[in-house]
Amino acid sequence: MARLVPALLLIALGLTACGPSTDAGVTLGKKIAFLLPDTQDTRYESQHVPIFEATLKSMCADCTVDYRNAHQDAAAQLSQAEAALAGGANVLVLDPVDGTTASAIAGKARARHVPVIAYERLILNTPAVDYFVSFDNAAVGQLQADGLLAALKGKTNPTIVMINGDPGDNIAKLLKQGVQTILGNKVNIAKAYDTPQAGPDTAQTEMADALTALHDKVDAVYAADDTSAGGAFAALSAAAVKPLPPITGDGAELAAVQRILAGEQYMTVYRSVRAEAEAGAQLAYDLAYGVTVPASMTGGNTADNGSTMVPAVLVSPVAVTRQTIISTVIADGFWTRADLCTDQYAAACAAVGIS
Repeated sequence: MARLVPALLLIALGLTACGPSTDAGVTLGKKIAFLLPDTQDTRYESQHVPIFEATLKSMCADCTVDYRNAHQDAAAQLSQAEAALAGGANVLVLDPVDGTTASAIAGKARARHVPVIAYERLILNTPAVDYFVSFDNAAVGQLQADGLLAALKGKTNPTIVMINGDPGDNIAKLLKQGVQTILGNKVNIAKAYDTPQAGPDTAQTEMADALTALHDKVDAVYAADDTSAGGAFAALSAAAVKPLPPITGDGAELAAVQRILAGEQYMTVYRSVRAEAEAGAQLAYDLAYGVTVPASMTGGNTADNGSTMVPAVLVSPVAVTRQTIISTVIADGFWTRADLCTDQYAAACAAVGIS
């Protein structure tokens, strides 16, 4: 949990420094549009939305959150944003389906003098973005690569299969670059896939293809996220590959953490949704009411969106392995013992001290 503390402290400092205005004139609630890209990632509706809403309500009881989900449709997200703006949104908090297409949304908001916060993914190629709230995604790739090398300690020139994310997704690009930089010539990347429609079925097909090409001889699997890790595990299981090679992941999804407990996935990366959602709500409040955002919120961080350097709040991610499940996702309340330790995983939970 030690590496998570600075990020949580950063958010706590921001919340303290930017508390609700006590000006007598600030009495009317504001409307914050919270526009998310999909429901495939279950964290959005189970974690991000309720934490964002609760944080905003704690600062402004009569503020409202206009939550909309685009279900992976960039055109639908544009329509939702237009509807939110027409409905009087004072701030847009936008996690784009497509970072480039979303520039049109930012432009429409700027025309109405409505601030825009890019949330989790950067909105590209437009100056009309006021802040970016996300995670230090370059650090995610480093955690994944370091985890893979730790799992392969003692192996010479190990054979790796890489299942990367969508090449059109900015986060996936950063992860791929970061991982390849660290792995370098330390491993043999025998097969690599870029996955435009990332998901378990696609990853399973790619992993099966790699196993056929490599005659089932794989020392480790780099999967860019937990969904792909699940697909890779399914292919390895179907091929009866033993022992299972270590598999990376990202997202700390429930199924992934349970696979880690069972020894079916080596590691994942946890991003504190609470820290991110609280930061997004705090910034939305400040921008809606014209409160000066303190320098401590960004720490001088910026993100280049191809048009401008956007001030950025970047939360530090942490690696999750069997040894650190208790000190990370459980300690932060992301998953509970009841979530993780269903009958199938009860013995695995007891083995790592989850009681």
